[in-house]
Amino acid sequence: MNNALPPADELVLVDRELAQLDARRTQLLTRRAWLLQVLRPPVASPGAPWSATVPVADASPRSAQNVLLTLGGVLLTIAALAFTLVSWGSMGIAGRAAVLGVVTSAALAVPVVLLRRGLGSTAESVAALGLVLMVLDAYALHRVALPATDGLGYAAVASAVLAGAWTAYGMALGRLRIPLPAAVVAAQLPLPLGVLAMDGGTLALGWAALATAVANLAVVLRAKPVAVRTTAGIGAGLLGGWALATGGVLSLSTAIPAGALLLACAGAALFVAWRVVPAAVAVSVVAGLAVVAAAGGVLRAVVPGDWEVPGYVVCAVALAAVLRSSASRAVKRGLTFAGGGVLALGVAWALPPVAAALLAPLARTTPIWSGAHPDRVLTSYPSTAPLVLLVAATALVAVPRLWARCAALLLAWALLTALPLSLDLSRAATLTLQLLTTTAALFLAARPGVPARGVPAAAGEAGSDDEAGAQGAEPGAARPAAGSPGTAGEASEPAAPAREPMREAIPSAPGALWSGGARSASDTAGPGHGPRWTGWGPTSTPAKAARPVPPREALGWAALGCALATATAAVATALDTRAATFTVLGVLLGLFVAVAFLADGARRAVAGCAAVVTAAGLVGAGAAAAELRDHHTALALLVIPTATAAAGARLRRHPVALPVEITGAAVGLLAIGAAVSRPAVLALVLALCAVIAAATAVRPERRAYASWTAAVLFLLATWVRLAVWDVETPEAYTLPVTVPALVVGVLRRRRDAEASSWVAYNPGLAATLVPSLFAAWADPDWVRPLLLGLAALAVTLLGARFRLQALLVLGGSVLALDGLHELAPYVVQVVGALPRWLPPALAGLLLLAVGATYEQRLRDARRLRERLGRMR
Repeated sequence: MNNALPPADELVLVDRELAQLDARRTQLLTRRAWLLQVLRPPVASPGAPWSATVPVADASPRSAQNVLLTLGGVLLTIAALAFTLVSWGSMGIAGRAAVLGVVTSAALAVPVVLLRRGLGSTAESVAALGLVLMVLDAYALHRVALPATDGLGYAAVASAVLAGAWTAYGMALGRLRIPLPAAVVAAQLPLPLGVLAMDGGTLALGWAALATAVANLAVVLRAKPVAVRTTAGIGAGLLGGWALATGGVLSLSTAIPAGALLLACAGAALFVAWRVVPAAVAVSVVAGLAVVAAAGGVLRAVVPGDWEVPGYVVCAVALAAVLRSSASRAVKRGLTFAGGGVLALGVAWALPPVAAALLAPLARTTPIWSGAHPDRVLTSYPSTAPLVLLVAATALVAVPRLWARCAALLLAWALLTALPLSLDLSRAATLTLQLLTTTAALFLAARPGVPARGVPAAAGEAGSDDEAGAQGAEPGAARPAAGSPGTAGEASEPAAPAREPMREAIPSAPGALWSGGARSASDTAGPGHGPRWTGWGPTSTPAKAARPVPPREALGWAALGCALATATAAVATALDTRAATFTVLGVLLGLFVAVAFLADGARRAVAGCAAVVTAAGLVGAGAAAAELRDHHTALALLVIPTATAAAGARLRRHPVALPVEITGAAVGLLAIGAAVSRPAVLALVLALCAVIAAATAVRPERRAYASWTAAVLFLLATWVRLAVWDVETPEAYTLPVTVPALVVGVLRRRRDAEASSWVAYNPGLAATLVPSLFAAWADPDWVRPLLLGLAALAVTLLGARFRLQALLVLGGSVLALDGLHELAPYVVQVVGALPRWLPPALAGLLLLAVGATYEQRLRDARRLRERLGRMR
């Protein structure tokens, strides 16, 4: 060990470090003792040991006092109730009045004295008892002095009197917290109970609830105690919701009176949104729903039944367009959400005809090409459903956001899809409209810049003005324009941070756990980076920013999806007649081919695949029109994979080539399935598919998988042909696999001398030797075992000559098993002729011999294993 200092100097340095550590340890032990003394002070009794400590109390004196006072108040309240309800009849009227008056007066007067002496909690409990006694006094007064008075009317008056009395009492004793919230609770009852007493009806009850809710709002805005404002706020929400629900239900029967109530609810909600900024959005949603319900109820009363939902939708759109003009940002968002919610409900109501138009043709109940048309579904559904889709699409087009433009595109497609069902169009008109819809959708898929006009490059991803306002931006704050530096998705320098990061969050002190004065994550993480912890301190890694979806891509894929859905429905509808089927398939084939040449990106590949499927449909329709059988149709379908392979050879490495060829290969699988009923034709189809795959394998970019596919198909074709010829010899099936596999293995070993013989030769040899071995064991004749033995011997000798492990092991194993099969009958005869004691004796001698030469046998086995291991 090499030291930088002489031993004497290093010893002095070590002693100095140890002294510093001892001093630091003493300091920490002193601090620990002081902390223990603070947490557990010693017991003051003289007889206790110095280490005894006082146990920590489970409850504070204040909480224990509150529990006792609460229990005492509850017990006194129960006693007062028992006295009033049970023992009331045993006393005269004078005694009753005297007892209640004295007890109530005492309960209300004692808190004054208790507050002067500083006993606030006791005063709260006694005051609560006094409030309960006042309720009992009101009940007793009704039972004794005013028994003929209506109960609801008396309750309304009594609750008003109690609310006023408790308000005065609470304001006189300002330190008490119970009377004023109790007064607010009592104030909720007079108006509703009064309306019920006068049989004012549901509408009047809703107005009473709304008036009480408005009074609660006034208390919320003007009162100072938090408990009073909270109680009033809860009452305002409950009663306001009751009034709103009442108006909404009544708007279905009495539109104008209920509409007035709903508009009043909306006005109260907008006032709250103006005064209470944190709740402005939610309350504005309620206001918007109330306005839509009021206006829609009026329209509902004057329009036919089929126009009720469109009336509500029009009101929702008008709300989002008109009332947003002069409102604040939060109110605008709330009204927009309300209108959007009603609009979404209207769209959901209008979607069943769209689903029926798409799915009904697929559930065919009549034979194909019979000329009979299936029965229409949803014939009784309102015909105004497409109008709702039209209004929604028109409203969303005006919104310059990507999500809105995509929704408008889908709604326009849904409108065109539902029109044939809603207008009860003929089959010819339905097919024409479906083809026109498909053409328009494919045009937008190929040219998505048309629907994307007016949408910013990062529309919808960076957030709208309302969203920026929700994050605290000022209404007039400048925002970067779309496409300018700083826009989401642009590679630009980040803006300067609004504030300096907090530094030295953890002090750096001698002996601290954080060595070197650990910095905060903000110090090490630059703009666009997030903190990453390694070792004792944080480092920074680049944060992955979400890339916004380009408007062209989103709109293009939406249009393509709509086109594929409508094309499927059109084909299903066209199956009624032969002429319509060929016409629709021919038009769709031309459209898909055009989009495959005109579209961008992956949409070209999807359109190309759709064109291949459509062409396969045309071939199948032609075969059906010619009344070809299934196996003949299979031969006709092979035109599709041939054409796709030729197109792929011409396109070469174009992105469309591979998906189109894969789709053509899928059609080839369909042809193979169609030819299964005729094995001879199946062999021909497999061979033709193998020829197509072999022709594809000539191309370098397809050679990796096409060559193996061709080999498998040729092999399957050979096997099927052998089965047709009733060939049962297994070698006829295995040798066509073995020969090319061995050729491939030889070529592999020539290119790579280090390649293992198991990889190069084992698949080919095992494909013939193993099935032949099973066949030889079940074959009573001697020709197959002899030929198999000779072949295995040749393989074994080749393995020994060229030091190939796979040939030596596999050939030797098959040769041994084949020889055992030949010797088995004789062994059985010999064993049957021997005495029964002889086999155990021979086995024992063998074990003794092996045991005596055990080490030598181990060395021989190890030597054999090493020799095999050195082989390839």
